[in-house]
Amino acid sequence: MYSSKVFEHFKNPHNFGSMTNPTVVGQVGNLACGDVMKLYLKITKNKQGQDFIKDIKFETLGCAAAIATSSVVTDLAKGQTLTEAIKIKNEDIVKALDNLPTIKIHCSLLAVDALTEAIYLFYKQNNKNISAELEQKHHRIINCQARLKH
Repeated sequence: MYSSKVFEHFKNPHNFGSMTNPTVVGQVGNLACGDVMKLYLKITKNKQGQDFIKDIKFETLGCAAAIATSSVVTDLAKGQTLTEAIKIKNEDIVKALDNLPTIKIHCSLLAVDALTEAIYLFYKQNNKNISAELEQKHHRIINCQARLKH
């Protein structure tokens, strides 16, 4: 059973839609369940010169949990530096939604993966140092996506 917060984010998702001229777009999908998540990020420098997420939007094709988790990850990431945003875990999303059914936890993982991929792509495109941890996360996502296609 879904919590009232899941229904709230599903019916009135925050930061929903595409973005004109995003800095980067992260996209992931799960062919097993059919969910596809796309996160658009507008990244600029804050007053301290750090890269931060000035704006974030999402488009998700999926179930209520997929849409709710996409909405929550945008709320958690918006205004954060990339260093802070990359620390967002699926448990943070589940907690913000007052839990998810066990069978829907994968939606929170997909939301985090979409954010991770967007940040990874930003670092890659801008020749920025990519930490070993971020590189490992990226390779796990890519390998998982490849396995699902076969």
